[in-house]
Amino acid sequence: MNPVNILLVDDQPAKLLSYEVILEELEENLIKAQSAREAFEHLLRTEIAVILVDVCMPEQDGFELVSMIRQHPRYQNTPIIFVSAVMLAEPDRLRGYAVGAVDYVSVPIVPEVLRAKVRVFADLYRKTRELERLNAELEARVHQRTAELEASAAQLRELNEELEHRIDQRTREREEALAQLFEAQKLDTIGHLTGGVAHDFNNLLMAVLGSLNLLKKRLPPDERSERLVTNAIQAAERGTALTQRLLAFARRQELKPQAVDFLRLFENVEDLLAKAVGPRIEIRKSIPADLAPLLVDSNQLELALLNLFVNARDALESGGVVTVAAAAEESRPASLAGGNYIRISVSDDGEGMDEATVSRAAEPFFTTKGVGKGTGLGLSMVHGLAAQSGGSIQISSVRGKGTTICLWLPVAETFVKVLPAVEPPATEPLKPSSRPLAILVVDDDALVRTGTVAMLEDLGHLPQEASSASQALEFFAGGQDCDLVITDHAMPGMTGAELARHLRSSFPGLPIILASGYAEFSEDHGLGRMLRMKKPFTQEQLQAAMDQALSGKIAAA
Repeated sequence: MNPVNILLVDDQPAKLLSYEVILEELEENLIKAQSAREAFEHLLRTEIAVILVDVCMPEQDGFELVSMIRQHPRYQNTPIIFVSAVMLAEPDRLRGYAVGAVDYVSVPIVPEVLRAKVRVFADLYRKTRELERLNAELEARVHQRTAELEASAAQLRELNEELEHRIDQRTREREEALAQLFEAQKLDTIGHLTGGVAHDFNNLLMAVLGSLNLLKKRLPPDERSERLVTNAIQAAERGTALTQRLLAFARRQELKPQAVDFLRLFENVEDLLAKAVGPRIEIRKSIPADLAPLLVDSNQLELALLNLFVNARDALESGGVVTVAAAAEESRPASLAGGNYIRISVSDDGEGMDEATVSRAAEPFFTTKGVGKGTGLGLSMVHGLAAQSGGSIQISSVRGKGTTICLWLPVAETFVKVLPAVEPPATEPLKPSSRPLAILVVDDDALVRTGTVAMLEDLGHLPQEASSASQALEFFAGGQDCDLVITDHAMPGMTGAELARHLRSSFPGLPIILASGYAEFSEDHGLGRMLRMKKPFTQEQLQAAMDQALSGKIAAA
């Protein structure tokens, strides 16, 4: 307990000493004054909780002193007790109360009574100051919280404006690119090109929507902030609706894999390819007649060759040589699963590309031809064909020595059956997990990966991240435990389906969820039933997919 200041005012030292003796057991800070002037000096320098004043004093009596004290703003409500041995009549008491005293004690003083009165006023003073302190702290917190909410609202407004701007900008870019594409190539090519672009934009929107929905759950009950987040979510959902329309168009151009004789296919389109590259470019081929048939969509392979030859032509402005070769080789990229593959290569002896350009060459809309020259979608389409066919693509180039693009495609004997997608219900309510699950999230897109991890953490699980299939395999090689794997399908190098094939060979009972903006990929008979989930997915859809994938394992646990 913090002692408070009590002012004792009396012109007689003996009486002051008696007050001090009576009140010392209260353990408060006692201040003595022998005149009104001395009392005022203490009042101006020190915060006083209670004042004891003798009524009969020379120069100024107690009534005058109390009247002057009450005129000071700081002491208008301070408890003042009159002490008197002579002025004890009722009119004297009434006068004391009138000038501002709260009590009137007669002499001889009863110590217990005086101590009780002073103790009550001292405790009241302490409580009043504590309430004032708490009120000041509360006001400071309210002010700080208000400032934080205003700052958050400003950030949300900026986010909403930026998101709408980016969606409008990307939509314009897509529309301009697609307009050029309609003029340059066959209409049935657009489905695959559009699908690749929409898939990447789908990833961006998934990260935005996931983050916004988690942010909305954590916002304080503030109508303005909630409205801003809701607006941002609606803007992102508009973008999602656009990508879904693009993906719906792409799904109308489904791959139709069949056994294809590559030599015969190339001979059928050789004249078309020669016209595409022009008379200044020589075409050479090295395709064995006994090459095993490919398992691929023949129409899309023709278009892929056309794109590769057009790219080679653009690299040979002054003419040169384009060589197409095919071979069955035992060595293949580590990302490919077991089975037999054919390597098809298209090479030119043009100017070549640097490492930075090679690393981005297959990205949708990336072009080195300058603004308005080319769509930047040719290699993206070839990459998409390889990924959806269970194959792979490799790009190598050296400045001044040309570029080689290798396309690995499976032979017909490694037929892969396309299974129907399993769509988790969108409205199934969240169910609390019986225990936190160790979940590995595999996605080459950092935004999507971070958003998925945030949703899983919000559900109480323990997710870990891998940015590629090879990193995921290193995770398991390190002996770490895992209850579930959620992997993206269309990743560079090893796809999600290929990663699943590798994992199932070592961990047959491991639940795996394959996620894709296309929700169209294949699966071997030996892998058994594997859950697929379409992007973008909500937290509720993720929980529903996990419940389906983990139902057997959770029951066993």
